[in-house]
This record gives sequence, C-alpha cells and structure tokens, in this order.
Amino acid sequence: MASEARARRSDRALSVVAYVGGGILAGIGFTGSYKTLRDLAFNRGFGDFAYAFPIGLDAGIVVLYALDLVMVRRHTPWPMLRTLAHLLTMATIVFNAAAAPGPVTADPVGTGMHAVIPLMFIATVEAARRLVVRASDVELGRDSQGVPLARWLLSPGRTAALWRRMKLWGTGSYQETVQIEQERTVYAAMLQRKYGRGWRRRAQADELLPLTMARYGLTVDEALALPRQAKEAEQLRAEENERLELEAAARAEQRAAERRMASIRTKSDIRAAEIAAQADENTAVAQAQAAVTEAQAVAEAQARIAQEAAQAIESADAAEADRRAAEAEKAAAEARARAAEVTRAAAEVEAAAAEAADRAAAADRRRALLEKQAADDEQYAAELKRHAAEARAAAAEAEARAVEAEDLLKLTPRERAVRKVARTVLAHHAGQTDQLPIASIADAFGVSESTASEYRKEAAALIAGGYRNH
Repeated sequence: MASEARARRSDRALSVVAYVGGGILAGIGFTGSYKTLRDLAFNRGFGDFAYAFPIGLDAGIVVLYALDLVMVRRHTPWPMLRTLAHLLTMATIVFNAAAAPGPVTADPVGTGMHAVIPLMFIATVEAARRLVVRASDVELGRDSQGVPLARWLLSPGRTAALWRRMKLWGTGSYQETVQIEQERTVYAAMLQRKYGRGWRRRAQADELLPLTMARYGLTVDEALALPRQAKEAEQLRAEENERLELEAAARAEQRAAERRMASIRTKSDIRAAEIAAQADENTAVAQAQAAVTEAQAVAEAQARIAQEAAQAIESADAAEADRRAAEAEKAAAEARARAAEVTRAAAEVEAAAAEAADRAAAADRRRALLEKQAADDEQYAAELKRHAAEARAAAAEAEARAVEAEDLLKLTPRERAVRKVARTVLAHHAGQTDQLPIASIADAFGVSESTASEYRKEAAALIAGGYRNH
C-alpha cells in the first residue's frame, strides 16, 4: 500500500514536471523561432508582414495537430493533416537553419544551433499529441501500439506480412495479432505432430481451415467453427424453407376450406329455394284440389237432391223423398269432410316447408359460426407468429448486444464461449447449468467433452457472480 502511494506521488510529480517543463520548452522554442523567422522575413523583403509570418507558421503547426486530434477522437482521421503539420515543421527547421549567418557548410554548428530551437517546440507538441491519442484509445478500449522497430529489424519479411494482415483486416492491436499468429503456429505444430511428415496432405480439409483462412484474419477457433456455422446456417435455411412450405400448405388448406364452405353455402341456398318452391306448389295444388272436390261434392249433392225431389213429387211418396234427401245431405257432408281432409294435408305441407326453411336458417347460422371460428383461429395463429417473431428479434438483439460488449472488452475466444454458454443456460434452462448437456456444448463449440465441462463450470461461476444475458 505504501509503495503504491509512493508510486502515485512520483507519477504526479513527473506529470507536473512534464507539463510545466513542456510548456517552458515550448515557450522558449516558440520565442527563439519567432525572433529568428521575423528577422529572416525582414531580410527577405516581407516588410511589416514579417511580424505575423512566424506566428502564422508556428500557429499553423499547432492548429493542424489540433484538427488531427479532433478528427481522431471522432473516428474520422485524415492523415493529410498530420502530413501538412510535418511539412510545416520541416519548413520551420529549414528556415531557422537558413537564418544562420553565412553558408550552411561554413558554420554547421551555428546552423545546428538555429535549427535546434524550433525542435523543442515541435517535440512538445508531438508529445502532447501522442498523449491525447493514447488516452483516447484507452477510453475506447483500443490498443494503438504499432509494430516495434526491433521486430522490423530482426525479421523484416515476417513483420511485413504481419503488418499487412493488421492493415487488411483491421486488427488494430499488435498484441492481439501476435497472439493469433502464435495460436496458428502452435496449431500447425500440433497437426505436424499428429500426422508426421506430409501432414498437409494427410490432414483433413476441416483441420487445415485455420491455415487456409489465415490470409483473411480469422483466428484458429473462428476458422474451426466455420463448418459448424455453415451447418447451422444450412439447417436454419432448411427450417425456414420448411416453415414457408407449411405456411403455403396451411394457406392452400384454408382456401380449400373456403371453397368447400362456399359450395356448401350455395347448395344450402339452392336446396332451401327448391324446398320453398315445392312447398308453394304443393300448397297450391292441394288448395285447388280441395276447391274442386268441394265444388263437385256440392254439385253432386244438389243434383241428387233435385232429382230425389222430382221423383218424390212424381211418385207422391214424401217419406221416401225425405229419406233420400237425408242420404244426399249425408253424402254432401262426407264430401265436405273429404275437402277438410285435403285442406289439412295442405296445411301439413306448408308446415313441412316452414320446417325446411328453419333448417336452412339453422344451417346458415352454423355456417356463420364456423366462418367466425375460422377467422378467430387465423387471428390467433397470426398473433402467435407475431409473438414468436418478436421473441426471436429480442433474442437476436440481446445476442448482438452481448457480442458487442465482448468486442469492447477484448475478450479471448474462450471467454466468449463461456459467456455464450451462460447466455444459453439463462435463456433456455432458467440458470440451471446442470440441465445443459455437456455433449451439446462440445458439439456447439467443436471442443472435447472435458473442455465443454470446464466451459459449463466457468459459466456456472459467471452466473453465480451476477452475469445476466441482458
């Protein structure tokens, strides 16, 4: 604890010395450069503008560096600004060296003395720029360390290939690139140890993927995961095609059901119309037959009465005439009874027609109920699809946020794998890691079951420490 306190005090003291000393050096350099450039401008015929010329030159250097820093912090760097600042710096040094009396070769010491004055100012500004850039990289979680000069000197060919991969595939961290190279070298050595001489011919294509994909900036784990990812992508495409086929079949069945319902509805309407027309026809026929029968019976009865009356008058047998008249009246009553029976039959036909109309109306109501139920089922199915789509979108968004956070934290592939196992347990097993089979982890990440068991243990520890998938 005491050593840490001393280190902090030393750091603060060094910072104060650096800031104050840097400001003093910059002021001395600017002052000396100003006087030298002013006198040089007077000698070159600048006139009164000679007072502003040194300020414009040195201030231009500061402004260009400041613009470069602003654009770097906003992730839109423009190398031209720094190049122009370097050109102005070189111009300042040359102008100060040229201000020495006599030719440069005649008095190299005096020329160097004039040239070294602006170097203090330029060195201070460049140091401030590097400090700001480094602070910005640390704040954003980046490592802007470049390839060391010693590596360029000791192994220029391999270093050039390493630097090329860093620039081509956006690997900003030298340490990360070196780690990837080390993993790939160790992996190649393990393949050679496994297959012996001619291992490149004997190894399987999937095992050679880390070496084949090295030119594209993939790590060993990322390259080995490509077959599994391709298989998963193919499975997802197959599932999507199956889902589309099921939806098409469901739509076809729905259209067929609609056609059947329309056909049933049409047949029901036609049958109801036929029943109503037949009932009307039967009613009219029955009424006509009843009227005709009743008229015939009445006419026959009247004719018999008249005939019997005439016979009774002619024979002068009144009693017989009365008897026969009574029989005729009885016959007329029977005829009227038959007419009433016909009328009753016609009423029964009308009742049957009304019952058929009621059945048709009930069929219409059942059809309407079926249509409403089908519409409700469609709406429910659409709601389920919408909820499923929202759930998939939420899961994809949560996974994307987790991957983005892992990228910002610069996690190793193993740490990423452990966090993915933890997210799977939280999402599908309610945080119970023992419910996730080790074989599933091994298949998902292409590792052995012992490594998969370690992944699950580390995921359990991570969840116990408060890790959540959100």
